[in-house]
Amino acid sequence: MNEMDVLRMVVSLTFIVALILAGAWLMRRAGWLRPAAGQPIKVLGSQSLGARSSVAIIQIDDTQLVLGVTPQQITLLHASPASSSELQPDSSPVTQPGFSQSLRSALARHRNNADALQP
Repeated sequence: MNEMDVLRMVVSLTFIVALILAGAWLMRRAGWLRPAAGQPIKVLGSQSLGARSSVAIIQIDDTQLVLGVTPQQITLLHASPASSSELQPDSSPVTQPGFSQSLRSALARHRNNADALQP
């Protein structure tokens, strides 16, 4: 084997490893890789609010948390017990308001609380 063959082999192996890593990253970003069963934390949904901030709804055991996520911090926006329909998959689904309606009502409650605190 001469130097050119060794160089070609190293470049080929590097390309294959990079291709495997890129495929794994893409599968993870697209959500094709499922978390292992029995994980105590489940991400129920998330919504991007801009370039680098988002709101996420997660479930930990029997509690749902609404989190504000930025590059600098994670802020708890709301916590509530998980609905019984999510804890018991055999029950019929309950119709719940959409995310935008829930966000509007939460913001209205926050404004009402802030107005009540002002003299």
